[in-house]
Amino acid sequence: MTAPAVGFDRRTLARFRRALARWYRQNARPLPWRQTSDPYRIWISEIMLQQTTVAAVVPYFERFLKKFPTLPALAAAPESAVLRMWEGLGYYSRARNIHKAARQIVAEHKGRFPDEVAGLVGLPGIGRYTAGAIASFAFDRPAPIVEANTLRLYCRLLGYRGDPRSTAGQKLLWDFAGSLVPLDRPGEFNQALMELGATVCTPTEPNCPECPVRNCCAAFAAGYQAEIPALAARAAPTQVTEVAVAIERGGRYLVLKCPAGERWAGLWDFVRFPWDGARQPPRGRLERVVREKTGLDAAVGESLAEIRHTVTRFRITLCCYTAEWVAGEIARSGSDHRWLAIEHLERLPMPVTGRKIARLLQARSKNRLSGRHTARLP
Repeated sequence: MTAPAVGFDRRTLARFRRALARWYRQNARPLPWRQTSDPYRIWISEIMLQQTTVAAVVPYFERFLKKFPTLPALAAAPESAVLRMWEGLGYYSRARNIHKAARQIVAEHKGRFPDEVAGLVGLPGIGRYTAGAIASFAFDRPAPIVEANTLRLYCRLLGYRGDPRSTAGQKLLWDFAGSLVPLDRPGEFNQALMELGATVCTPTEPNCPECPVRNCCAAFAAGYQAEIPALAARAAPTQVTEVAVAIERGGRYLVLKCPAGERWAGLWDFVRFPWDGARQPPRGRLERVVREKTGLDAAVGESLAEIRHTVTRFRITLCCYTAEWVAGEIARSGSDHRWLAIEHLERLPMPVTGRKIARLLQARSKNRLSGRHTARLP
C-alpha cells in the first residue's frame, strides 16, 4: 500500500485522490494534447506551455504539429524552419532545445522516447518536471510533478508559508508530490492536479467554494489561502531604448542573423543597436553608428514606427527608421546576412518586433504602389 503523503494521513490521502479524480472527470478541459498518449505531442505541448498560457499555446501547437507531425520530421528539419514555426512564442532557447533533443533521440534512441524519468532528464530542455510529465502522461509512470500550478496547490494544501523556490521548499514539495501520485492511472491524476491549480486554485482569488479538495487544504482551514505561496521578490523593470534601421538597396532590405549567445540567436533581424541618447536622435549620429555596426554608408530617412515591448525584465522602446544604402559592403560573412525583397522575409524566422517592421515596410510599399496607380487614373 502507498505510504501516506507528507502532511496527509492515509484516510485524507484516499479521500483527496477520490475527490480529485471525480472532479477531473467532470471538469477537464478538452485540450488537444490530452487526446493522445504520443510522447512527442505531449513533449511539444509541455515545452510550449513553459512561460506561456494555454490560450496562446493551442494555435501554435496545432500549427507546429502540422508542419512537423513526427519526431523524425522535426529532427530532419533545419533549425531556421523550427524557429520560424516558433516565432511569437518567445524564449527561443526552447525551440533550439527541442530541435537538439529530437536529433539526439533519433541518433541515440532510434527515434523512440525514453519511457522513464531517468532516461528523459538530461535531454536538451528537459528537466525534472518535463520528464515527469512525459513519463506519466505518455507512459503512465507514477512520476511526481511540480510546476507553477501544482506548486501553488501543494503550498496551500500543506499550509506552507516558506519560500517554495528555496532548496528546503523544493524538497518538501517534490516529496509531497511523490507521495500523492498513485500507482493506478498516475498520468490522469497528474493532469487533474494541474487542472485544479490552473482553473480553481488560481494565483489570486482562488475559487475555494468550488474546490473538490478544500476539506484537505490547510490554508483553506486557516483562512490564509490568498497569502500562499510566498511571492518571489520581483526586480523593478529596466527601461531601455533601442534603434532598428531597415536599410534598402535596390528594392531589397538588409537582414542579419543573430549570432549564438545573443537574445534572438538563430533569428534574422534588421540592423539593431542600443541607444542611450535622445529619443529623436540626430540622423548623422545614427548613420555613424550604422557604419560602425555594418561597414555601410546609408542615408537614414523617415521614422517608421516606435514599438514598445517587454523582454523578461526589460521594457524596451524600439525606434524604427528606414535608410537608403549609399556605399560600402557589409562587414560580415555571407552566411549571416542577406539582402532580400520584402516578401521573401516571410520565409525567415524573425523576432516579433522584426516581423512588425517587415509588415510595416510591406504596407508602406503597397500604399506607395496604390498611390502611384491612383495618380494615373483620369
